[in-house]
Amino acid sequence: MSGDNDSFTEVTSTGWFSRIGNSFKGIGAGLVLIALATGLMYWNEGRAVRTGDAIAEAELATEALPDISKVDSAFNGKTVYATGRAVTEDELTDGTFGVKAKAISLRRKVEYYQWVEEKKTEKKKKLGGGEETVTTYSYVKKWVGSPVNSQSFKRSAGHENTTNIQAENATLYASNVPFGGYRLPDFLIRSISGERALNLSFTEEQCAELQKAFFPRGQMTSDLGKYVGMRVGEMLDGAASLVHAQGNTLYFGRLPNNPKVGDVRVSFFEVPPADISIIAKINGDTFVPFLASNGNKFSKLSMGTHDMGTMFADAKSSNQTMTWILRVVGVLLCIGGFKAVVAPLQVIADVVPLFGNIVGAGTGLVAGLIGLAWSFVVIAIAWIRFRPVLGACLLGAALLLIVLLFLKGKKRKAVQAA
Repeated sequence: MSGDNDSFTEVTSTGWFSRIGNSFKGIGAGLVLIALATGLMYWNEGRAVRTGDAIAEAELATEALPDISKVDSAFNGKTVYATGRAVTEDELTDGTFGVKAKAISLRRKVEYYQWVEEKKTEKKKKLGGGEETVTTYSYVKKWVGSPVNSQSFKRSAGHENTTNIQAENATLYASNVPFGGYRLPDFLIRSISGERALNLSFTEEQCAELQKAFFPRGQMTSDLGKYVGMRVGEMLDGAASLVHAQGNTLYFGRLPNNPKVGDVRVSFFEVPPADISIIAKINGDTFVPFLASNGNKFSKLSMGTHDMGTMFADAKSSNQTMTWILRVVGVLLCIGGFKAVVAPLQVIADVVPLFGNIVGAGTGLVAGLIGLAWSFVVIAIAWIRFRPVLGACLLGAALLLIVLLFLKGKKRKAVQAA
């Protein structure tokens, strides 16, 4: 099948003994997950405290820089808050495609029109502990960020991928970005956002030059002519353009509005001069991060004009958000690890699928409670190290979960005995 979207289904079966063996192998993976989650959660709590302390220390040390139009030696070595406009006269040039822009940064985004294999799997338990797996493979054409190896497809025939050109995503940054009388360092330049599409004013002559560079005559007659389905004579006579400039995009293919597998589009974006607000330490005529007493570095750049209090509040909020994201990731990894450890119990009970489902629900609940309890213990130990009072409270909550789990098990045994 070679349409724009086709699929087929594959059915495989796994015996009960094989499933048991695989589940026991999964115990090792579960233990690794628990170890990774433990390390992540402990490290995250220390990171959160150190980052918060650095922000608080920087806030006490920061002074407002009233005038950025000239370098003020009185502020050298001090951590300052300043607002102003970041500008540049640097012309950035993408040497591969000849695109130029006077901008703070120039970004190239490359996309390939490719066959993509999508897989959907459903598992069905069978009496006796076996399992049937129904896998549906679908093939669709879409724009993706890198070439797809169609040889790895389950069914590659009719879904062969080619590419007209090969290029990578890239970003160029201006090296000279004045901020009043000061110069912005690279780490602040890279923090400036506000990206917009760069309108390309390519002439037909420029597109023709790119065509010559990327599609030499030998390649066109042997490979590309076959790909685009054009007569070789037409291509040699230049009757069909293979490079098109549209808006901020260079299109490498015959018909931009009707893409074929192998077509490539390269889009360009620029970050123009912009108003910014920064917090950093002055070092001569440029800036470096503030170095806290705990060794952590702090600096901040916000787009637009913001007061100092708002910037520090945003920094604290970002630290809290990252802390909670990593906490949730750690807890989920921990629960997943414990589920893998107790998975053999469900597989053993799957001789009768109904019993397996009941055992699976029970072991899932137990794994969730143990995972939460273990996460609380790890975070509590980290807090005892970094936040003693809060750590003691959390350790108490973890112990309560463990007691509830013990009582639940004891009650279940009493019901079974009755």
